[in-house]
Parts: sequence; structure tokens; C-alpha cells
Amino acid sequence: PLFRKRSEITADITGRLTESVGGIRILKIYVAEDRERRIFAEGTERLFKNIAGTLTGTSAITAFGTAIVGALGVLIMIIGGRAILTGAMTLGDLIMYTFFVGLMAAPVVQIANIGTQVSEAFAGLDRVREILDMPTEDQEDASREPLPTVEGSVAFRDVTFAYEEGAPVLKGMSFEVPSGSTVALVGSSGSGKSTIISLVMAFNHPQQGQVLVDGKNIETLRLREYRAKLGVVMQDNFLFDGTVADNIGFAKPGATREEIEAVGRIAHVHEFVDRFEQGWDTVVGERGVKLSGGQRQRVAIARAILADPRILLLDEATSSLDSESEALIRDGLHRLRAGRTTFVIAHRLSTIESADQILVVEHGEIVERGTHRDLLALNGRYKLLHDHQHGAELDQFINPGEDFTVPQTQG
Repeated sequence: PLFRKRSEITADITGRLTESVGGIRILKIYVAEDRERRIFAEGTERLFKNIAGTLTGTSAITAFGTAIVGALGVLIMIIGGRAILTGAMTLGDLIMYTFFVGLMAAPVVQIANIGTQVSEAFAGLDRVREILDMPTEDQEDASREPLPTVEGSVAFRDVTFAYEEGAPVLKGMSFEVPSGSTVALVGSSGSGKSTIISLVMAFNHPQQGQVLVDGKNIETLRLREYRAKLGVVMQDNFLFDGTVADNIGFAKPGATREEIEAVGRIAHVHEFVDRFEQGWDTVVGERGVKLSGGQRQRVAIARAILADPRILLLDEATSSLDSESEALIRDGLHRLRAGRTTFVIAHRLSTIESADQILVVEHGEIVERGTHRDLLALNGRYKLLHDHQHGAELDQFINPGEDFTVPQTQG
């Protein structure tokens, strides 16, 4: 148990330390260095006490074994000395006997050390076994329906989903997205828009209802084959510690430099890459730390374009772009959307006016649906969002698309 607990404490400390280093700027901004130092010190103190307890037990066993061997040696000397005095044993016999006893006692002393190593090994094996026994989401892919092609039509049928029991995020939601069309999801934060995207990506599955792709329940499809047909640009995009070209080419192993640079031009990546001394071979750093938020966003968009997906998921894809950059890549995104089923989440309503269908989501339910013109004519929640955003941008000196609170109204 002590060795198992040590591995758990070590994992906790290492995980917290990794988070602290990764979020060092946030720690410094909020002057939380002392707090994190205290948490780390408490963790290391727990680890020290565990190691001290382990070493105390090991040392006690070793000392006990050594004492037994020492006592055995003294006993041999006393008995052997008397035997020599009485003539029952010669001095050579005693020396040879003592030598053989020593050869046998040394391995006995090592048993304590071997026992410690075996205990540590079994503790590690328990942790490894837990991980190996955890079910993987694609372990049943071989028995699922193959998916050679995807047309891209998506439908939700009475979908109910909750992260915590008794607190549904989506409530009996139903809608259809024809192949090749664009659907925009609009609503306040926490209304369930990102959850819809997560269900389409099959990262979560509904407690009730079905998510259908080309008329097939997504839970019956082979996930690896299905996700190969997806392209995703999230609000917070992850970049690997490689070059700009490597991060774009990640979506398509074996892609040529010409292909990478071509999609980079569509996403206007070349505009900032050309200013770097190493160009496309510039290392972006861990999580793309050497690039600005807008630059990381453009690299992620280029990566999605290179993947050539059938279903495209844009979760605030232009949230980190200024108005000029957004205008530059809007054309590229429009071309990317052509012929693909596209889900768009955007607070900037100007970016979704061309969507084939707009769903206004509030509290896990679709309260309005239709085109931009239809919803404006409806004079409901969407019209309220549109008017408040437009008015705030003009009158309150808020940059286009910046988040702000829209007051709730009755009805």
C-alpha cells in the first residue's frame, strides 16, 4: 500500500507542476506564485512522509536481518571455539564452516531489498493494470458498421444529454442538417452549443435519443473512420511544438509542401509566416506560444482545410481575429464550406448571415430556427441579439463580435 500511495502522490505532484508551468503567465498575473508554491510544498511533504515511512520499514527489516546474521556469527564463534578446545573440531573446519554460513547468509540479507523492489514493481503494475483495463471508446470498432464514405447529413432525434445526472444540458433536441449545408448555432454562453458540437464529434453520447449521420446512428459507426471525415477549428486551438508547416500538415500525413502552403494562403497564414526568418519552418513552441491568438487560429483553419473534411465544425473559429483578419479569411472559410456540411458557433452574428439554417439555442432547447432574414422578421430572440450587438458596437465602442451581456426579456 505504501508504494502504491507513493505512485499516486507522485502523479498528483507531477500533474500539478505541469499545469503550473503551462499556466505560468496566469499565475504571475494573479500573483499566485506563493499559493502554488505552498500547494507544491504540501505535496512534496506528503511524498517525503511516504518515502520516509517506506525507508523506515525497509531499514528495520534490513537491520533485523543483519542482527540475526551477526548473532548467528557470534553463536558460531562460541560453539566453534568450544568445539576446538574439546578437540571435536579443527580450526580449519571452523573457518570453512564459517565461510559457508557467510555465503548462505548474504542472500538472506538481500531478501529485504528484493522484497522492496518487488513491492514497488507490483505497485506500478497495479497502476498500469488499471489503465489497461479501462475501456477505450473505439475498442468495439471492429464489430461496428464500416464507413467507407460520408455524405454529411446530420440529424438529432429527441436528443437529451447531461454531464451530471438531473441537470440536462440538451432537452429533447431535434433538427436536421442536409448534406452540404451550413447550420449556425446561436445563443448565450452555457446554452448547449458546444455540447451539440461534442455530440457530432462523438466525444459524448446522448442519454436519450439519437445522433444520425447519413441516417445511421453515430454510436454504431466505426469512430476512427468517422472522425477521419471531420475537420475541426475550436475556440482554443492546440498546436504542437513543431514548425508552422508541421502543424498544418498534421491533418494529412505525407502532404507536400506545396499543399501546405496552398491551404496556408487560403487561411492567410503566409501573411505572418513571410515575416519570420525561418518562414514555414519556424518553430511555434509548446502549444504555439510563439504565435499570437489570431495566428494560431489561422494555422488551425489551414489545418482543417488540408484535412478536406466532409463535416466541418467551427467553434468560434474567428474569435481571436481582428476585423481585418476576419474579413481576409472569411472568403477562405466560405470556399472551405462549399459542398461540406458545416456547423458554426459564433457570437459575431455578421459571420453567420449566409448560413442555410440558424438555430437559436437557449437552456438546451431550440427556441427559434430559420435563415437570417426569417429570424429578423420573426422579431424574437435572434432579432434581440442582433439589435443589441449592432447597437453595442456602434454606441458603446465595443469592437465587432466582442462578448457582452444581452438582457433577458419575457416571452
